[in-house]
Amino acid sequence: MRKGRKIVLFLSLLAVIASGVGLATVMFIGDFIVCKGPEEVLVDYMQCISRQEYKEMYKMIDHEGGMSIREEDFIERNANIYEGIEAQNMQVSAIRTEDSKSEITYTCAFDTLAGKIQFENRAYFVKRGFRYKLVWEDSMIFPQLGATDKVQVSFQEAKRGEILDRNGKPLAREGKAASVGLIPMKWENSPERMERFCALLEIDKEEVQEKLSAQWIREDSFVPIKTIPKVGELDLLTVNPDEVAQEEQKRQEELLSIPGVMITDTQVRTYPLGEAAAHLIGYVQAVTAEDLEKHSGEGYTASSVIGKSGLEGLFEDKLKGKNGCKVTIVSANGQEKQTLAQKHAQNGDAIRLTIDGELQQVLYEQFREDKSCSVAVQPYSGEVMALVSTPSYDNNDFILGMSQKVWDSLNLDEKKPFYNRFQQVWCPGSTFKPIVAAIGLDIGSIDPAEDYGNEGLSWQKDSSWGNYYVTTLHAYAPVVLENALMYSDNIYFAKAALKMGPEKFIQSLKHVGFGSGLPFEIQMPDSQFSNSDRMESEIQLADSGYGQGQILINPVHLAALYTAFCNGGNALRPYLTYQDEVTPAVWISQAFSAETAERVLHGMERVVNDERGTGYSAHREDVLLAGKTGTAEIKASIEDTEGTELGWMAIFTADPSVEKPILLVSMVEDVKERGGSSYVIQKEKVVLEEYLK
Repeated sequence: MRKGRKIVLFLSLLAVIASGVGLATVMFIGDFIVCKGPEEVLVDYMQCISRQEYKEMYKMIDHEGGMSIREEDFIERNANIYEGIEAQNMQVSAIRTEDSKSEITYTCAFDTLAGKIQFENRAYFVKRGFRYKLVWEDSMIFPQLGATDKVQVSFQEAKRGEILDRNGKPLAREGKAASVGLIPMKWENSPERMERFCALLEIDKEEVQEKLSAQWIREDSFVPIKTIPKVGELDLLTVNPDEVAQEEQKRQEELLSIPGVMITDTQVRTYPLGEAAAHLIGYVQAVTAEDLEKHSGEGYTASSVIGKSGLEGLFEDKLKGKNGCKVTIVSANGQEKQTLAQKHAQNGDAIRLTIDGELQQVLYEQFREDKSCSVAVQPYSGEVMALVSTPSYDNNDFILGMSQKVWDSLNLDEKKPFYNRFQQVWCPGSTFKPIVAAIGLDIGSIDPAEDYGNEGLSWQKDSSWGNYYVTTLHAYAPVVLENALMYSDNIYFAKAALKMGPEKFIQSLKHVGFGSGLPFEIQMPDSQFSNSDRMESEIQLADSGYGQGQILINPVHLAALYTAFCNGGNALRPYLTYQDEVTPAVWISQAFSAETAERVLHGMERVVNDERGTGYSAHREDVLLAGKTGTAEIKASIEDTEGTELGWMAIFTADPSVEKPILLVSMVEDVKERGGSSYVIQKEKVVLEEYLK
């Protein structure tokens, strides 16, 4: 019995020793010691690779046969290779033990940055006491890998896809710019020279000194300092190339006259329409550490760019493509020995838009000095042909490097050029009256022939409204629907809203998209009928009837509702992605009945074509137009008399047979002292003239 206890104690001691020196390779069954076979040791070793347990791997290799490697060197070698290629999903199969247990053949497979790597290999073992130890050489990593060889990962950057307008003209594309840099051995860093150089590039000397102090720089290196426009490519970087080409040419000649300055070509993203489409197209920038963390595993590298705003950001996944990657074994002298895995670059897709670049430019030129937004839609298809916000900024500046002076001027500009106005909601004023007319006709609360009576230029329901009156600009008779549209009568539509009542009014607005998302590629805020979920008072309901109160609508939403007057009452879904075969999609089926849509359309035709109509100044003899003017008062309260005004004009070709159908909706801020909606009408009149000719 004592002898048996001694054996048990001895075996227990062996177990403690074995667990203390590495991965256990022995098992205790009764009075016998059973070693793990070479096959099991190999599998354990390979599983450690996936877990990055390099110290455990080191414990499994033989250190007594003269081929030993230092632990820190072993860990560094394996970690650099396996983690550098991002080895994952390690699998070992087809393990075969040869005649001697000292040799095993096996198949190894795992995923990497460049795709799957699979190979057949051999492993050799020696038995040391109770354990099998792996005889390690570099070929355990890859069969062809020698001790002085390196495993190299190289990337091939995918070309970013272009953004094109409906006619195939580029709105975002690859172009050339000028990289201004310094050659240290030729650069004499005198205060006068530095001051002149920095002034020409509009940069600080600290930025230049920081770049010149980088560790990689040699005396004959080209050190890039700033990217500026290439003179020969200015037609791609600005809409007025002749105005700036000579000035830019002079600047670059002055730069080259400074000893040590060199200018070379570089590939950059360019935006041909610049300011005219900046809010729509957006821009790209170099990825940041935050971007790389957020988009880990999506193929971005430190040299990648990423869409930061506009359609560049919206279509990032399609535009960016997929970078190529290659894993190779390279000899000590840099010679490529073997390609282990390769994934070829897939260039990004080109995105073709419904946007008409020329129309976009014309709209921008008309409103460039205003705080405004415009949307142009093909009323019979829903194609969005222009989206403009003014004032704007030049998105090329984000590519070439915006100077602090330009950045400050844009940020401090009270007109807010970075503010995207077409992506907001606004008080629509009288452009909302056709919508109210249509829903009133459909629910039966408006009789188009009913005369509401001439109330003069102001009206209130009764004395409960206190000092509050609804005012209008024209007295006329009879006060029926078509005349109310033509004269833009606030009193008529205030009465119409009160007749509907708050419940039916709200229910009808929800039916036409208020409070729910607009189905459009660019996310727009929801239009609203109130700051709460109800009408707080009769006055609010009355004001809402003529597009005031707390009514707010996105201009794309308003344009989409206007398409119902051209399509038998069906409101079309607006869209931006070009289709070879145009297939209009209905967003709201029977937003209004066909009869209602036709009746309201006739009233809007009179707005533009009757000499008494508020939009008559936009009348044309060659094309039948319809539309609605609008002026919205922006007040802090009902009593506010110092508020500003928004001017609106919604106008469209009313004849479906016209060669170039179009629907334009424009809004301009601060028109109170500039003629109200008349100011907007004159702008849109010029746009129509340019487009329809």
